[in-house]
Amino acid sequence: MIDIENQTDTIINQNALEIIADTITKKDIDLILVDNQTIQDYNYQYRDKNEPTDVLSFPIDDNMPHAPLGSIIISLEYANNIAAKLAHSLDNEVSLLLIHGILHLLGYDHEIDNGEMREKEKEWIEYFKLPSSLITRNTL
Repeated sequence: MIDIENQTDTIINQNALEIIADTITKKDIDLILVDNQTIQDYNYQYRDKNEPTDVLSFPIDDNMPHAPLGSIIISLEYANNIAAKLAHSLDNEVSLLLIHGILHLLGYDHEIDNGEMREKEKEWIEYFKLPSSLITRNTL
């Protein structure tokens, strides 16, 4: 189950996000949708990067069977700007970012692996028939 907290006025297709989350994992996920300033504050606090970003993932390191997988924060403002540049919908961009965030919660890390996360992203992006722009822009 995904618990979505939208802290913005932007309307998104929550049903599509629920389907994605429930398909990829049976563990609970918290999804928080914010603006650029809020995600910049989190990015600075937890990654020492004083700039907005598209998505942050915070896994819960717990082996208990019913523990949530973790939390994902997505900037709708940032996502909307990227979606406009890449000529696809905000809903598609948020779906791409959710897949990316869930894979991080599941332990994938594109910064240190040998392409496993990118391959898994590609599989899910194709499965949900989303634009492949996330794969393309992250492999450049």
